Amino acid sequence: MSQLPNYVASATPNPAGKRAGWLATTAAGNAGVMLWFVFWQSVPSGGVLSHGLCTAIASLVAAAAICFALFFYVPARLGAKTGLPLYIVGTSVYGVRGGFYLPGLLMGVLQYGWLAVNGYFSSLLLTATFGATPNGATHLAVGVAWTVVTAFVGLGGMKYVGRVASYLPIIPIAVLVLLLVKTVGGVGAFDPAVIAKPAVFGGGALSVYHVMITFGVGFFATLGAAGCDFGSGNTDSAGTVAKGGLVGVFGSMVATGVIALIAIAGALGSKDPELVKAAAGANPADANFLNVLLGGGLFPKVVAVALVISAFPASCVSSLIGANSFKTVFPEINPLVTCGVGTAVALVLVVTQIAKDAGIVFNVIGASFGPVVGAMVAEYFLTGRKWAGPREGWSLAGWISWAVGFVVGGITPAVALVNFFKKPGETPLDLGFTIPVPPVTAFVVGFVLYLLCASLRSKPVELPQRIDKE
Repeated sequence: MSQLPNYVASATPNPAGKRAGWLATTAAGNAGVMLWFVFWQSVPSGGVLSHGLCTAIASLVAAAAICFALFFYVPARLGAKTGLPLYIVGTSVYGVRGGFYLPGLLMGVLQYGWLAVNGYFSSLLLTATFGATPNGATHLAVGVAWTVVTAFVGLGGMKYVGRVASYLPIIPIAVLVLLLVKTVGGVGAFDPAVIAKPAVFGGGALSVYHVMITFGVGFFATLGAAGCDFGSGNTDSAGTVAKGGLVGVFGSMVATGVIALIAIAGALGSKDPELVKAAAGANPADANFLNVLLGGGLFPKVVAVALVISAFPASCVSSLIGANSFKTVFPEINPLVTCGVGTAVALVLVVTQIAKDAGIVFNVIGASFGPVVGAMVAEYFLTGRKWAGPREGWSLAGWISWAVGFVVGGITPAVALVNFFKKPGETPLDLGFTIPVPPVTAFVVGFVLYLLCASLRSKPVELPQRIDKE
């Protein structure tokens, strides 16, 4: 016991009597994130419809399958077996000292990237609905206010948000059904030639898979790892974990994404030139698109504001996860200080408009957590599909696999970030090669290197309060 830091020694597994079925835990938690409009509004972008609706849907199904099979199942299964959260389960990969930082601190830091994306796009939809210029003073001022308010509500007032949060998913569900009904009639006339092809892999069908899987997995990476926390509240069986993931991850990702793709394809295939023009941005949650599609007046404004309201709890949850992570890693520092620093970083991302390129943010997240989950999966199979328990100190196998995986997966977003700040006319930085689906590549690197470095794992340490069977 003396070898264990307090955060590990004091960890209490969630007992069977306090757990619930897969529908109320794993499925509901994941589906709620996939209903967030920032996810499905981004699905049709990046030229994914350039090879037709069927190819776009097939790439979406592939992305959802990868999220479920590679990024969700093992962390959720370990959470269900142990009843413990990610930052404890992760000590079997990074050690009880290293576990402070991976995945503990890293999960908290990345939540402020999520917070920034939510703040930017929620304020964009809200202000654009009432005529404000995107990236103008009003938009960014509201974005700052949104980010600060949700950050501190997540820190101290989440119990109040939680009282209504369970009802808010009804809003995006209703909007998605409305989008489907209003646009499906134009799908037959949709011409993929009007969509610019992605500028990778020669613009062929493979480029669509690259774009869709990169976005989908990058968006889901931290949520997949957090499946450990969802799983800890789930009844312990492989079947219940699988059902929760198939519905909450695979099913909800495909359902929301397919409707978003249909909405844009159907609008582009419509006979209304104004709607075709509004759909050119490939954003089904764009204020102008909603206004044209729904006939103007008050109704589209109500729809847009309702979507923004439905995004509020998700932003607060990001802050809550970040705050809990910082409290665990830095218990001696006032949470107002650590969370204030995280919020300040989120504000920089909003004000500099880095957050508007969700691809950069989610690629960084994918590169960061791809090798984390890859190593967790490798450890899972090395230990006979069990949890090895916490390991001593710093387990080098985990850290080596993460460092290399992060570098490989992070090259693409690093270059994209450099180019983001280049002025018009300046020559963009070009690697000369393309890392295929960086978040998945990072996962594979983390998985393979962990297997190769398995002999460098530190020794397991006894955790007396374990409830999982050896």
